[in-house]
Amino acid sequence: MSIADKLVLQRQRHLKWRALDRLELVLMMLCGALCFGFSMSVTADIVTRTIGHPWLWLQEVTSTLFIYAIFVGAAVATRRNDHLYLTAIAEAMHGPARLIVEIVIRLVVLGVALCLIWFGYLNFLRGFGSFRLPSGTPIASLYIIIPISGVLIALFTLEQLVNGIAGGFDRPEPADPEFAGSPLYTAADRRPPT
Repeated sequence: MSIADKLVLQRQRHLKWRALDRLELVLMMLCGALCFGFSMSVTADIVTRTIGHPWLWLQEVTSTLFIYAIFVGAAVATRRNDHLYLTAIAEAMHGPARLIVEIVIRLVVLGVALCLIWFGYLNFLRGFGSFRLPSGTPIASLYIIIPISGVLIALFTLEQLVNGIAGGFDRPEPADPEFAGSPLYTAADRRPPT
């Protein structure tokens, strides 16, 4: 099994285009790198302050990595159906009711994505008038990730809307082979919903 097979979530495969799998893989690896970098910069900040030689620029690095990780993570979580909408409500329904709820939920997420794009872009433009200390970098360097995240969230939401409307949102998930022999895994888990 390749790293792509491990990182690209196969859950709700019917709502995803294979063409975007590589993007999901890159975003997952980027999230990991950002979180690792954030952890290392916090550690280095603590150590340098403890020994009495603080690196003030580390706070800028830490905040940048943290903010980027949040917005990249929100985008990839949208593709993985782990974030930004209420799955429990929709998954408890079947038929036309589920279709309507799934569409409404994704339209709300699409509205959020459009707000991220528009208002994030406006903040990015305004960010050239403010500067981070001690480096003097425009604060726009922090804000650029907001509209990028919005574009990715919109793309992944449209992907799910198109595929869900065309093929239906309500599909039973294939059994996870790891749990197929488990006493908690019963014949009812293999049956499609009625």
